[in-house]
Amino acid sequence: MKHGPLSVLSPFGVGRSLRHLLYASPLYRIALKGRTPDSLRLQPPSYRLGDPDTGRAALNGTFTLSHHPVHLGKTPWTAPLASLQQQADLHGFSWLADLFAAGSDEARKYAGELLCSWVEQHRKWQPLPWRADVLGERLSAWLAFYDFLTTDQEHTKTVLLEMAMVQARHLNRSCAQAPDDARSFRAIQGLIFAAVCLPGAEGFLDMSLGLLNEEIRRQIFPDGGHFERNPSRVLELLSRFNQIRALLLAVHIEVPTELQGAIDKMSPMLRALRHGDGGLALFNGGHEEDRALVDTVLADTGVRGKALSSAPHSGFQRLAAGRTVIIADTGKPPLAGGINAHASSLSFEMSVGKDRLIVNCGSPGSEGDHWFGALQGTAAHSTLSVNSKDSTLFKSDGSLASGPANVECTRREADGSLWLETSHDGYRKSIGILHRRKLYLDASGEDFRGEDRVEGPGGENFSLRFHLHPGVHASQVQGKSTILLKLPAGAGWQFQASGGSITLEESIYLSGHGEPRRCEQIVISGPLHGDGAQVKWRLHRI
Repeated sequence: MKHGPLSVLSPFGVGRSLRHLLYASPLYRIALKGRTPDSLRLQPPSYRLGDPDTGRAALNGTFTLSHHPVHLGKTPWTAPLASLQQQADLHGFSWLADLFAAGSDEARKYAGELLCSWVEQHRKWQPLPWRADVLGERLSAWLAFYDFLTTDQEHTKTVLLEMAMVQARHLNRSCAQAPDDARSFRAIQGLIFAAVCLPGAEGFLDMSLGLLNEEIRRQIFPDGGHFERNPSRVLELLSRFNQIRALLLAVHIEVPTELQGAIDKMSPMLRALRHGDGGLALFNGGHEEDRALVDTVLADTGVRGKALSSAPHSGFQRLAAGRTVIIADTGKPPLAGGINAHASSLSFEMSVGKDRLIVNCGSPGSEGDHWFGALQGTAAHSTLSVNSKDSTLFKSDGSLASGPANVECTRREADGSLWLETSHDGYRKSIGILHRRKLYLDASGEDFRGEDRVEGPGGENFSLRFHLHPGVHASQVQGKSTILLKLPAGAGWQFQASGGSITLEESIYLSGHGEPRRCEQIVISGPLHGDGAQVKWRLHRI
């Protein structure tokens, strides 16, 4: 949060390393001490739904961190984790929702034991466990599950309240130093929850609401999208905003205009990013997510209405006709979006009713996963690549180095039919070509056509990919010029194309639910001879 209130050290121009030295000092630990409340003023709501099966697995030492089950044993704090994201998830305690959902006395007792053992080992400041976003997430979880953790557990209650106040005091000093992306809202939410719910922390409220307003203005687009362009981020933040609003209303504190405005804008945006099965499209590190959670978050907004069709600031277009939904990426890569950004320019996903048909390959959810780099690339998306290169360049840490300077999109509608004309210049500097894509969906939703053009003198070859959902059965017929597709619900579709060689190849799909699944992809490929290429294709119901 570059423009937020500064910590107590900032006036002296002290850098992060010196700040960390102070945080680790005995004098600073003394400065964090103070009065401990006897109880909470009220218990805030939880921002996420728990899963009973995941909670029961945690009872046996297997925690789901960044969408991956990881066996850590009964005392997880010293277990090695290769991924910083997974470490942050572990120390953030959001998995308390799963133990709560397990609904057993054993789960309650184990949750309290984990909290107390964490305090024993991490009472002193440490860089990652006390990082502002991790600390904020932990405070939110501890306070949201206060009754679950402390009922008939006097020792756990004492430890929780004492440590919550200590951490709230530190968060008040460090909240503005949270990571400069969506994680900043985890820090802010924790500080707001502490200010409202912990007697003695009331003085933290004004600063926390000021940070909330500032970050909403900086991170949320006018169309309701988030600058990381990740559908899962929209869901997460809208859920957090709902819970912050609910807490403020419960104690009769005026809801900030920025917060209510964000909720109003983000609701139709979230609807725009849903497929017919109720889950979300897979762009920029997003996952399908749980339909029940999406439904709950949308219901909690109190905002009715239709899905947004065109989101020019976020760079997404939604084509919907009949039972068909197409969600297309027509924006610039999120250069400020950290390691979750993907080279997905002009890719799209398609669903028919509750069946997904064309997909992107998804994301493993953790930068330590061996699939991570491959799934960021252009080839992992339903779009065109040239010379087997990405349309966006990545740094060694997985963040984006550069992407298309221009991504254009024109939308037309007439008599229920929909057209998109799009282009991006991500290959112009490296290869000297431009990718143009036209999409057309008829009013019935049963005839979907496209044209992909490579314009410019560069390039040796192109590959146009259509990744198929694992539930789709594909077979190549008629001299390999046609591919028949059968959806799980039984509907049949036919894919035809001209302008290149058509093959069926293996692919992979990571939805965020469980392990990677094998699937297939339609690949249209051909040479480039200095005069570009043109591929026309059609998907229609049979």
